[in-house]
Amino acid sequence: MRILITNDDGIGAPGLKVLSEIAETVAGEGGEVWTVAPAFEQSGVGHCINYVRPSMLQQLGPRRFAVEGSPADCVLAGLGHLVEGRVDLILSGVNRGNNSGENTVYSGTIGAAMEGALQGVPAIALSQFYGPGNVDLADPFEASRGHGAALVQKLLDDAPWGGDGYKLFYNVNFPPVRSARVAGFAAVAQGYRGDGRMGVHPQTSPSGRKYLWIGGSAQGEPTARGTDVRANVEGWVSVTPMRCDLTDHAVLNDLRAVLPDYDA
Repeated sequence: MRILITNDDGIGAPGLKVLSEIAETVAGEGGEVWTVAPAFEQSGVGHCINYVRPSMLQQLGPRRFAVEGSPADCVLAGLGHLVEGRVDLILSGVNRGNNSGENTVYSGTIGAAMEGALQGVPAIALSQFYGPGNVDLADPFEASRGHGAALVQKLLDDAPWGGDGYKLFYNVNFPPVRSARVAGFAAVAQGYRGDGRMGVHPQTSPSGRKYLWIGGSAQGEPTARGTDVRANVEGWVSVTPMRCDLTDHAVLNDLRAVLPDYDA
């Protein structure tokens, strides 16, 4: 198996080392793991691509590259230029912090998996929730390191991947607990915190210049039962199937009653 890994925390991020271990286990003897990751941190860039400027590439070792671009750029660079042969799986992460709830729509980790799905390659985004149960551990990624390979293999072996149109990809979030305290794997929907909106924090530098920091809100507020954040804070690894189709299909028929002229 040939696996392409990337992230949005940058080529030197500790979560990428965890992902490399996961990928090596899944690839197995004779498999290949290719790393194509951003040269610098790209958190919060979503599915951004550098459409109007080129991305510089640097080879750092065998099958290991840094790209001055977004996570989606890295996927495109890997699939279109760097990886030798067909890629069987794309893994993105392991992100430092959760990509549950509203975080999903901002996440460069998700953006990489999304681009993989658009390119027709099975893709999984993996993120490690931080909280009181793991933030002070010697290895805050203990839960993802301990359970990541088994979950990825289970998704490859047993989860749905087919269907017409936009391809499936999976969003995985590991809970903020020790590996031994992980309750199990939970198939859940994307949650809605309600107070998870981003905001701006103005500051004035010593030179008198104005700056704005973008920041989020509290991450541990549980979402509805059967959704990702609640599962995570209760100790479960959340697994959410996603597609790039942003249509609200539940509303579409109601809208057609309002706009009836087009014969669908």
